[in-house]
Amino acid sequence: MNSTIDIVWLQDDLRIADNPLLHFVSSPCYLLCLYVVDEQWFSPLFDGESTPRIGPARLRFLWQSLMELRGELLRRGSDLLVRIGKPSDVVIELASTLNARQVRVADHAGVEESAHIQAVEQGLPSHTAFDCLESGRLIDRQALPFEREALPASFSAFRRRVEGVCTVPVSRCAPVTLPPWPEAPRGFPPLKAVCEQSANWQPDPRQGYAYWGGESAAHGRLKDYLWDQQGGETYKKTRNGLLGANFSTRVSPWLARGCLSARQVNDAVKAWEAENGSNESSYWITFELLWREYFIRAAQLEEETLFGSRQTDKPCAAFDAWRNGDTGLPFVDAAMLELRHTGWLSNRARQNVASFLVKDLKVDWRLGALWFEHCLIDYDVASNWGNWRYIAGVGRDPRQDRYFNVLKQAGHYDPQGLYVAHWLKPLEKLPHGLARHQPWRADPLAFEAPCVLPEQWERWLIPPCEAGSLAEPPAVASVIK
Repeated sequence: MNSTIDIVWLQDDLRIADNPLLHFVSSPCYLLCLYVVDEQWFSPLFDGESTPRIGPARLRFLWQSLMELRGELLRRGSDLLVRIGKPSDVVIELASTLNARQVRVADHAGVEESAHIQAVEQGLPSHTAFDCLESGRLIDRQALPFEREALPASFSAFRRRVEGVCTVPVSRCAPVTLPPWPEAPRGFPPLKAVCEQSANWQPDPRQGYAYWGGESAAHGRLKDYLWDQQGGETYKKTRNGLLGANFSTRVSPWLARGCLSARQVNDAVKAWEAENGSNESSYWITFELLWREYFIRAAQLEEETLFGSRQTDKPCAAFDAWRNGDTGLPFVDAAMLELRHTGWLSNRARQNVASFLVKDLKVDWRLGALWFEHCLIDYDVASNWGNWRYIAGVGRDPRQDRYFNVLKQAGHYDPQGLYVAHWLKPLEKLPHGLARHQPWRADPLAFEAPCVLPEQWERWLIPPCEAGSLAEPPAVASVIK
């Protein structure tokens, strides 16, 4: 009967296992799983530009994830319908047309996503039930030792309140079968029909790790990192690396799209610890999951204020030089080229380029957050905007001393200049070491001094004895990069 059709509206929960939307108290006769590509993602990132909010790297990763999800649903007797439009309109129209019994969706930290969820709840026919569940969280909302409005003002306070008090539930297994598809349209448009640029985009072969969307790739990476690479022994020591595949877990893209849940990562770490013993590195992986959890809770509480209190400045020459990797500072430029050409960037590099944009170039931090939204395959509204606010010293736990001296950081984390030469080939002809980070000193005729801040460039001429020393700023938030 049409009255026993349920619609599962998927957003950033593109997995079969540990997905509460696919577990039913009363199973429907038919199930329609739906994903709506928000048409707003293709609107301009900045006024007067054609650059869309969603870049080719993230859209490509999303499509890979959707294709695998569809395959898993088909194997269980279901399917996946993908539409492009205004999500709330699409969901309401389908529910009305199919006379759906229920619409199920997971809550979301994003303001736009939450607005669509609210619009669906209010716009559904009276006979269609609406169920909004938590999904992908590390800790259940009701298990937190404080009310939503009493969220601690800093991550440190949050961690102290929940560690040792809250238990992380184990993840749930995937359903073996699912209700069949109703008499309803099917459709999965090819990526080329959605965005030809994304269909043709390929990551730079210099990337340290080849990402592929989907649940199986997520679990494959997690297994390889923990067991084959023994990342549980090394993460704390190597997580600030810049080159290669295994200095960090690199699972953030799958967490962002929900191909992997935080509890699944936690379970995997606990399984590794059961055989190898716990240590500082294995703890630090779950510590980063707590950071992610805190940003989600903060974003849900702050809503619109997450994005700042005034209109975003327009892109300027300094911002353009930064996003194009053309500031003249190799450590910044190498990172911005990696971001543009791969859709990913290490946590250490993210910290440095963000601090440089905000503290040195004096550019509106929200321009940087928007550019990361466009570029990153692991873009997550709560973590991205929460981290940028943290660097800018606004919002929760506001402090103005979160400053990264780029050359000191470069001398510490890239002492031989291997990273900058990897992305800026002309630097390969310079000797290993400080020369690659200050090429305008090593070869003045071939390299100009940083052009973005001509009146301040002398500040970057750090003597070799100082470049190797690091005045480390307060630890910045990260999300298992």
